[in-house]
Amino acid sequence: MSLYEIGRVCIKIAGRDAGKKCVVVSKVDDIFVLVDGETRRRKVNVKHLEPSAEMVDIKENADTAAVAKALGIEVKEKKSKTPAKRPTKPRKVKVKAPVKKTKPVKEKKAPKAKAPETKLEKAVEE
Repeated sequence: MSLYEIGRVCIKIAGRDAGKKCVVVSKVDDIFVLVDGETRRRKVNVKHLEPSAEMVDIKENADTAAVAKALGIEVKEKKSKTPAKRPTKPRKVKVKAPVKKTKPVKEKKAPKAKAPETKLEKAVEE
């Protein structure tokens, strides 16, 4: 029979939950056990537990409510968190500068140079 059997009341001696009571809920292997109670339900190294002579009658993998009832402690109701809607950044819209419509500049064409008049054209004009 192992020292850390299911239902053994222990006290955590290391970590964030140090000094709080817990109950061995299941045995993972020779080094680790699953605990629950005043502590968070988690896998713990047996080196971080101080076993007491006290035992409670619970089933293997008992839920938190059954462990709390056996220990005589009050269970806090956990409210499931609904993720808050994240604010969305408005996208930047590229504003194109209005294009000014300008009339195309017509290049002034140089007047065509008149060809030198021939004697025949002079005679026709007269």
